[in-house]
Amino acid sequence: MGLLDCCEVLFGTSNLYQVLGVEKEASEAGIRRGYYKVSLQVHPDRVPDNEQATEKFQVLGKVYAVLSDKEQRAVYDEQGIVDEESDTLRQDRSWDEYWRLLFPKITVDDIKAFEAKYKGSEEEAEDVRKSYMDHKGNMDRIMVSVLCCTYEEEPRIREIIEKAIAAEELPAFDAFTKESEKKKAARKRQANREKREAEKMTKDMGLVDGEDSLKALIQKRQKSREQETNSFLTDLEAKYCKKGGKGSAGKKGKK
Repeated sequence: MGLLDCCEVLFGTSNLYQVLGVEKEASEAGIRRGYYKVSLQVHPDRVPDNEQATEKFQVLGKVYAVLSDKEQRAVYDEQGIVDEESDTLRQDRSWDEYWRLLFPKITVDDIKAFEAKYKGSEEEAEDVRKSYMDHKGNMDRIMVSVLCCTYEEEPRIREIIEKAIAAEELPAFDAFTKESEKKKAARKRQANREKREAEKMTKDMGLVDGEDSLKALIQKRQKSREQETNSFLTDLEAKYCKKGGKGSAGKKGKK
């Protein structure tokens, strides 16, 4: 599956800018900040051993890699495609280590501090309103795209949207105002199922709930990450120290 198709499945949109929550005209710094914000919610340190979160994190790394490359971004902007055979996307790299190279000082405590500051802020409210517009009021997609958001916070997210609609800052999409109870119940069942799976994983690993559990999981994975770092540095050497020019464009992923 190509990058654009993966984005559609995991984030509800094949628009790379929407995946990072930025405008098409965003600066390089804006693209970087968007990547930072969105990747925090699925970073391996925040949701360890969660397969879907890991997959999202990897895809986000590829999205950023495309949009931070001037040539690839220009092609995407003009033609709506990405070069699936480019060195950036073909390399079997560790996107976790790639993230740490970009943001080397970020720790688990930093992630938690960001989450505490972000929730209830005007920045969050703005992101919720933007997500509402991007997804035309579809709460399934809104709840997935809003940063640091859990099912328990849906009433708060709904309140932000409802206030904006009442103030005529947002249109009243039927998908939101007329959402069926059946669809709401399905979202609740999905959230409860994911919660049970997380609790089972914690129990199976003999860990306690809360922050201690998170830190224990991180420590358990540290040795494997050290091995991944060596592999990642080898990838960098192969990319930047090889002789010759760029290869052919190869297959393209259509938007």
